[in-house]
Amino acid sequence: MPRRKRSAPSTRRRNGTRLAALADKYDLYLRSVQSPENEVSFFTRAFHTNYGRTPLVLREDFCGTAAVCCEWVKSRNDRSAIGIDLDPEPLAWGMENNVSKLDDDERRRVKLLEEDARSVRRKKADVVTAQNFSFYLFKTRNELRAYFEAAYRNLAREGVFVLDVLGGSEVMEEDREEVRGHRSFKYVWEQARFDPITHNCLFHIHFRFPDGSGIERAFTYDWRLWTIPEVRELLDEAGFRRADVYWESRDRRTGRGNDVYRRRERAESDPAWVAYVVGVK
Repeated sequence: MPRRKRSAPSTRRRNGTRLAALADKYDLYLRSVQSPENEVSFFTRAFHTNYGRTPLVLREDFCGTAAVCCEWVKSRNDRSAIGIDLDPEPLAWGMENNVSKLDDDERRRVKLLEEDARSVRRKKADVVTAQNFSFYLFKTRNELRAYFEAAYRNLAREGVFVLDVLGGSEVMEEDREEVRGHRSFKYVWEQARFDPITHNCLFHIHFRFPDGSGIERAFTYDWRLWTIPEVRELLDEAGFRRADVYWESRDRRTGRGNDVYRRRERAESDPAWVAYVVGVK
């Protein structure tokens, strides 16, 4: 299910080596799932809609390889970004493959920290974000509320907290795979397990290649599938004065989602959807 992305240059076989052995799972994830330019554009619009000015400081929780942080500082020379993640492996990959490609000034404006996303730091952000459904790892209301409260405290006096969410009946189906082809590989989203009583779920991402090789379970997600009403209620309990939902519009010709998100109070039923919830401080 997550997410969208264009294809990228091909991965070539060298000296008979299987393509999977040559591939880098973080590179494949960035190419098939993430869209940092779109994320930065949306964060900017959500903040400007509420405060009439351009946000300058981003805090990206669960930042992984920090691709969004890097895109943020590239977008303006007065922007800075803080990336937070507990896992040292993607942080190290991001430093080597994303941050290293910035110029000297841009690198100075990115700070990556191996910390719990619930940590609170002195520097306050205009935008705090948790993308790619990362906050779904919290499985109880108390845990999720505590994280939302930390996000609230990490925001400046005027700030927005941007979350993406997913749902729909198809997302709750077990033993279901969604396959998307790219020029040199296939991205496979597997829904391995869903418990309708707890809403706990287990998802995997696999990458498969034309020579029959693959990276199975490149990424695994043991989540609770939170609903939009639950997320909005917990944001309210955490102190946010409003929680807006931005729903994806549809292309009039194809009827498919067009990656344009607009604020909505009602939406039509959809078997598989992705949306944003924006907490406004």
